[in-house]
Amino acid sequence: MKKAAIVVLALVLVMVSGSLVFAAEQAAGKGGDYGKIIFFACTVIAAGLAMGLGSVGTGVGMGHGLSGATNAVGRNPEAQGKILLTMMVGLAMIESLAIYALVIALVLLYANPLIKFLG
Repeated sequence: MKKAAIVVLALVLVMVSGSLVFAAEQAAGKGGDYGKIIFFACTVIAAGLAMGLGSVGTGVGMGHGLSGATNAVGRNPEAQGKILLTMMVGLAMIESLAIYALVIALVLLYANPLIKFLG
């Protein structure tokens, strides 16, 4: 248990410090202002959280959807075609949420509208 906690802590520290390093490289070319460095570090962390939470949420949603579909087919095998069609449409809708999370993360990283307020 103690080793697992140390490993998780090490992973979190590596992820956080990595985002700070990448943000410092980007801001250092513009004068090295610490406000900009912190802004870009927060942007990278926010993009990572958006992708992480978006992926976890869609994964859980897909798991519940597939579980319900397999239970329904097990109870009523004659309705397999209708259940499959409904399940595929539902999975496509759920997958679009992950794509939206990717779009938000890419906007935060490459086309952040708040950069103009940094001066």
